Amino acid sequence: MASSASRTRSPSRGRIAFVAVAVGLAIVLTAVAAVLAMSTASSLSAGLSAHAPFSPTEAEGMIPAEAALTVDDDQHPAMTGLDGELRDALRSAQRAAEVDGIVFDVTSGWRSADYQRWLLGDAIRTYGSEAIARQYVASPEGSSHVTGHAVDIGSLDAQLWIIDHGREWGLCQTYANERWHFEKATDAGGECPAPMADARG
Repeated sequence: MASSASRTRSPSRGRIAFVAVAVGLAIVLTAVAAVLAMSTASSLSAGLSAHAPFSPTEAEGMIPAEAALTVDDDQHPAMTGLDGELRDALRSAQRAAEVDGIVFDVTSGWRSADYQRWLLGDAIRTYGSEAIARQYVASPEGSSHVTGHAVDIGSLDAQLWIIDHGREWGLCQTYANERWHFEKATDAGGECPAPMADARG
């Protein structure tokens, strides 16, 4: 039979063990909470940076709606950022079009990836659906504007002229739903490929 001394010591040992476990658990939980707090703060900061306001500028390739460019512009990044073969083809075609009184008004040319990303986001907000938006605006990774291989032409007369005659310089309408979007998609005098359905490719 246990002595009364040992009976009184046992509960004390149990309390000490319980307190030690509780303290250890509290330390572990505090460390986990600190790590989670740092991780959350880091994620929040990254998220805010990713969604920071963006305003397209001329340096990003933005052309104001009221100030379309001519194909001879050699200052604006939207034109200087174009692929050289496309720019040369446009200028040669423009000289021929002038005989018919047609002037190519470039409303979009080269664009930065950030500008293209902004345009896609704006289209998603406008259409309320990413699937619909992507019919008209490619992702930065898939955009011919970002690589400098596409231009948009504003006036209907110029669009129709290029659709009818552009292949003589390799200029082709490449999206069926975008009459204004042209790329150098064949050799001069070659056959233009059938337009893709939309900007999804």
